Amino acid sequence: MRIGLDQAFSTHENALRLRGERHELLASNIANADTPNYKARDMDFRTAMREATAPSAQPLRVTHSQHLQPPSSVTAGDPKSLYRVPHGAALDGNTVEMHVEQAKFAENAINYQATLEFLNSRIRSLTSAIRGE
Repeated sequence: MRIGLDQAFSTHENALRLRGERHELLASNIANADTPNYKARDMDFRTAMREATAPSAQPLRVTHSQHLQPPSSVTAGDPKSLYRVPHGAALDGNTVEMHVEQAKFAENAINYQATLEFLNSRIRSLTSAIRGE
């Protein structure tokens, strides 16, 4: 049975990349806890992971002169980054709640470590299969 390395590691690669992106978002929220009008952001990890592992769609093509061009907003922005609704916004418009951010940051760090452990386990099992153990 043949297995490509992309098949063996792609899910974990995507998960690590998305966990890293989420870590950056959460760290940015914590760093801007005292910035007036800063809006806390997060991502829906399940949706982002589903999009990352879905087969890539073909880009839109114009095959006729009267076809409409795709809007530039299709690729603008980061669809994974969402604004968090606070339990109680500060008077200065800041929506960062430190206890929520710290809990989400710790949860994401644990999930990142778990993904690394899964990846490490996958590498060990492939290594033992290659060695014939």
